[in-house]
Formats: sequence, C-alpha cells, structure tokens
Amino acid sequence: MSDAITETAAAAPVWHVTEEHSHEHGGSGPTILGFWIYLMSDALIFASLFAMFGVVSTSFAGGPQPRDIFDLPLVALNTAFLLASSITFGAAIPHIEQGRVGPTRAWLAITGLLGAAFVGIELYEFAHLFAEGATPQRSAFLSAFYTLVGTHGAHVTVGLIWITVMLVQVGQRGLIPENRRRLMCLSMFWHFLDIIWIGVFTFVYLFGVIR
Repeated sequence: MSDAITETAAAAPVWHVTEEHSHEHGGSGPTILGFWIYLMSDALIFASLFAMFGVVSTSFAGGPQPRDIFDLPLVALNTAFLLASSITFGAAIPHIEQGRVGPTRAWLAITGLLGAAFVGIELYEFAHLFAEGATPQRSAFLSAFYTLVGTHGAHVTVGLIWITVMLVQVGQRGLIPENRRRLMCLSMFWHFLDIIWIGVFTFVYLFGVIR
C-alpha cells in the first residue's frame, strides 16, 4: 500500500513558480493599480482647476477677453500635435508587447518630438501674450488661464523627460519586464494628458472665443 502511495506521489506533477515569473506578474498588478490611483488624484487636481476657471472665466477686470488674445488656428495646430503624439505612442504598443526594441524606440522618439513641438508652441503663445500685456496679474481670468494651461504644460514636460529616460533604458537593457511595465504606465499618463487637453481646448479656447 505504501509503495502505491509513493509511486502516485512521484508521478504527480510538481509546479514551480520561478523567480522571474513571480517578479514579472507579482509586481505588475500593484504598480498599475498604484498608477491608476495617481492618475485619479491628478484628475481631481485638474477638475479643481477647471472649476476655478469656470468661476472666473468672465472676470476680465477691464482687460483682454479670449477672443482678443487667443489665436485659435495656432491652438488647433498645437492640439493636432498632441493628438498625433497619442497615435504614435499607440503605434509603439504592439512592438512593446512583441519585444521589438528598434521600432519601439523609433515610435517613442516620434512621440517625444511631437510633444516637444506642443510645448514649444505653448511657450511661444505665452511669450506672445506677455508681450501684449496679457499677464497673469492682469485679471482673474488670465490668472486661471495660465494656471490651468501651465499645469498641463508642466505635465507634458514631465512626460517628455520620462520618454527620454525610457529611450535610454530600453536602449541599454531592452524590453525587459520592468521596462515594459514602465512604458505601460507612461502610455496611461500620456493618453491622460491628451484627454485633459481636449477639455482645455474645448472649454478654455473654443468656448472662450465663440462666447
């Protein structure tokens, strides 16, 4: 009887969880969940900024109004740059999943260039507004405008730094599980910024000009 039990135990499959498998899947879930929590907290920050802008959006204090200072075609072009960068980042996702380093870095670089163009045009817009005397202290409307748009621009700048770091890390270490996880978080962050900008373009620029 004991011999039969021994033979059955020896024939039973033994499952082993390797260190690599445990590290890859055990750390991914908490990381993604934690990043979702961060994005929700960031969304609350932008929601408060949108609410503030909505309250003071007509407080011009005798200063310039949106239709007087906003260059809508330029802002539309800038919007196209950021939305295109979201598309190029999306094009990198299949290559990330398949472990293709070269195409991944190429699409990330294109995304970074489009994001840099967005930030550059935004800085040009701010400089032009300052030259016309439309500074933050001119009115509550302008203070809220610079705070909301500037906060978004700062986030895009952080995203550009993150893209640069990932380009270096992927070039040095390849698409290891850690880098894939970081790229997935970066993708969520970048698409989140696109969604926020659609709100900025619609409620700040478009409604401001046609109001």
